[in-house]
Amino acid sequence: MTTKNDFYDILGINKSSSSQEIKNAYRKKALEWHPDRHQGTDKEEAERKFKEINEAYQVLSDSSKKSAYDNYGHDAFSPGGAGTRGGGQGSPFTYTWSSAGGQQNPFGNMDFGDPFDIFESFFGGGSSFRQQRQVPRYSVKLDFLEAIKGVTKEFNIEGSRRKIKIPAGVDEGTRINFGDFMLSINIAPHEFFERDGDDIYMNVTIPYSMAIMGGAIEVPTIDDKVKLKIRNGTRSGTMIRLKGKGVLNQNRRTSGDQYVKINILVPDKLTREQKSLIEEMKEENL
Repeated sequence: MTTKNDFYDILGINKSSSSQEIKNAYRKKALEWHPDRHQGTDKEEAERKFKEINEAYQVLSDSSKKSAYDNYGHDAFSPGGAGTRGGGQGSPFTYTWSSAGGQQNPFGNMDFGDPFDIFESFFGGGSSFRQQRQVPRYSVKLDFLEAIKGVTKEFNIEGSRRKIKIPAGVDEGTRINFGDFMLSINIAPHEFFERDGDDIYMNVTIPYSMAIMGGAIEVPTIDDKVKLKIRNGTRSGTMIRLKGKGVLNQNRRTSGDQYVKINILVPDKLTREQKSLIEEMKEENL
């Protein structure tokens, strides 16, 4: 009988959690228990928890593995277990990995590839587990739109001047392995755009009269400018979605969306005529 902890409990989620909720929970737990970062617990305990977290995510982030786990629990991944009945070939979910130095995967027989490459987009610094394959590390700061569109930069690498192509869509903290060196990406904030994954967010302030009467404004996107219709009676905080105007995801070849949050400028001073109109509206409970 298995004594492993429940994968859902490990990540602090439940069976109805969405794929994004699973991913968010995993990132939070992985950051908390990374052996090189965790505070207040001995390293062996942190490594054990870190392994559990990755094992849970490896299963719950894959729809077929998640289904097998929901039906058979941990037995789904044991040779001859419940998840393999009738097949006679052992569990289809057994994988192996070894490092360049020939060491066995400290995370067991799960399909991580190199388990540390998974965290390149959100972990800083190196890990004690991969010291045998350290390469020179460099960092570069990109403009917001350079990161989204991709750019070619020149660097001095080990005394040689080299042109390096940085692919479109890199995000803050992304690390790119060029083989003989590693490049970390830092991104300068934009004047009004903010990014969350493949989505872009921005705030727009409209006059009070437009919020009441409606109208149209022009807003920038990462590619161009678009006209945005403001409906009459728009409230402050309204979020308008511009489908497909976000960041192009190079893996899925689809773009995220842009979200425009509407703020309303309320005048702090009114003319006599304006006050009169407001009084009339007040009387009519408008």
